[in-house]
Amino acid sequence: MRSSRLLKKTGTLVLAASLLGAAMAPAQAAMVGTAQVIAAEQGALSRAQLASMLEREDLQRQLTAMGVDLQHAKDRVAGLTDAEVARINQQIEKMPAGADALGVVLTIIVIFIITDLVGWTDIFPFVHPIK
Repeated sequence: MRSSRLLKKTGTLVLAASLLGAAMAPAQAAMVGTAQVIAAEQGALSRAQLASMLEREDLQRQLTAMGVDLQHAKDRVAGLTDAEVARINQQIEKMPAGADALGVVLTIIVIFIITDLVGWTDIFPFVHPIK
């Protein structure tokens, strides 16, 4: 009986000490501006628009003819920053209606070559990274 009472007191003291010693992380809250929400949503919409273009059969044929793996191209588009996606979509919008996707393909390939030059990727064997 005495040992169970001592065990209860010791357990209570250990529990109290662990609860008091636990570090509480402060919660942080901030206002989210309308501009931030719109920018994030616009970035997601632009990325979806560019990804949907990669689903076109004519664009897929051109990428394959140029030796670009389609899945790798989709992964690269998913990895672009919002600014890069916006710039590509802006160039696409400047193209005349009914224009072929050659401009899009060339833009994507130029981006791939630049990332190969920087050394972030190794898509094209003929491009050597800058040291």
